[in-house]
Amino acid sequence: MTRSTSDHLESPAPPQSGDRAPAEVASAYLTAFYSADFEAAGRLLAEDFSFHGPFVQVRGREEFLASAAGLGPIVRGHRLLQQWADGDEVCSWYDVDLQTPASSGSVTMSEWHTIRDGRLAAGRVVFDAASFRGFLPPQ
Repeated sequence: MTRSTSDHLESPAPPQSGDRAPAEVASAYLTAFYSADFEAAGRLLAEDFSFHGPFVQVRGREEFLASAAGLGPIVRGHRLLQQWADGDEVCSWYDVDLQTPASSGSVTMSEWHTIRDGRLAAGRVVFDAASFRGFLPPQ
């Protein structure tokens, strides 16, 4: 099992041949996603990527990216707190920075990824949905 931490993570280039370590792929995805670079994030997802989170459960890269589009205007990066890798399974614990007209700050999240052929095949994220909703304007 591999463990790593980082206060600042630079975005590596997307995998060319699937030869990068699973933790590197997961880290590159998180950096792209939470920088709202959904094009780069999408290149790191398998076509049949499946995702499960508190607000969204989808199967398919395009369906996932469409469901995430609303986050683009509010995400402001992330800070990796801890990451564990066991073979092709990677668990990352991180803070996501958010900024909305209602509030700004961060939410702690944990995401478990399965990597296949240098791309994310599956992802599952957990976080305090009530804390996240605190960044959204009242409806």
